[in-house]
Amino acid sequence: MLLRNGAMYSFAIKRHEYWRLLAYGFLHANLLHIATNMLCLLFWGGHLEKRIGFLYFAIIYVAALIAGAIASDYQHAARPFVAVGASGATSGLLGALFALWILGKINLSANFFVTNIGLNAALSATVPNLDWASHLGGFAAGVIACALLDLIEKANAFFLRCKFPEFVKANVAVALAVGGWLAWSSRPANMALSVEGLVLIAAAGAILLVKLIDLTLSLRKGLAIVVLGLSIANAALVILAGNIFAPRWPATCTTFDVGGMMTVRQWLDTACSNTALAIDVAAACACVLTIFLYSQALYRGLTDVGFVGSSLRAARSRHFGI
Repeated sequence: MLLRNGAMYSFAIKRHEYWRLLAYGFLHANLLHIATNMLCLLFWGGHLEKRIGFLYFAIIYVAALIAGAIASDYQHAARPFVAVGASGATSGLLGALFALWILGKINLSANFFVTNIGLNAALSATVPNLDWASHLGGFAAGVIACALLDLIEKANAFFLRCKFPEFVKANVAVALAVGGWLAWSSRPANMALSVEGLVLIAAAGAILLVKLIDLTLSLRKGLAIVVLGLSIANAALVILAGNIFAPRWPATCTTFDVGGMMTVRQWLDTACSNTALAIDVAAACACVLTIFLYSQALYRGLTDVGFVGSSLRAARSRHFGI
């Protein structure tokens, strides 16, 4: 069952089943296994996310998850293995905290790291079937990823005027990822540009977008403009995704099982029979939901008389680095 649903195993990378590098971290062997990892996520992740925000937390978590799988594959190269669990990723969170402590950017004692790193190492060495390579690889990835993010933030102090609010960073990152995936999915088969060319164009576009948001945030009422821009961008992504996948809707509608929920079945049939209206309604919901979620920032931006942009610029100076 674990192999069928995404466990990491001996030939996953050789067979180009790269999706397993992420999927294995959401599978666990038993209740004790998942409970242990979720406790680590609570104790270590709480400190980290509070300090660096959602986006950087997610980047470190994913980097550690992938690194843990690669380290495990390398360590078991001589014999078959099956690996599941979020241990590599949670060890990466501890590694990121350790990097912040070395950089003097978090208020934790040395005893915290002696206790937690020592306990992690002791469990890795003594518990049967516990993948020590995944723990070590995830921990190293967490240290490296956190240090690199700190360097990026220090570089941003020279290239960007404002320190972006967390919701702006997260929404822009998700929008760029979804937009890139949709553009790649809908590309013509005979496209003349190479993959490298597309990546360069996408990177240049992302840099220009970030700089445009940076300049907007520095203006009076710029925060409100950014919130409205994000709501429009989210709605546009829903429309783009709907139009790309609309041809597949009829087949999905006929095979999608909703159990005995007749109301849901009726809504689904209505949406499938009028895809244009369904896409417009979904886009409007995305726009309204974005405005609702960012309503405090929108209000702050609308009442701005010049202080918001100044405070965002000052935040860049106060927090040099991550």
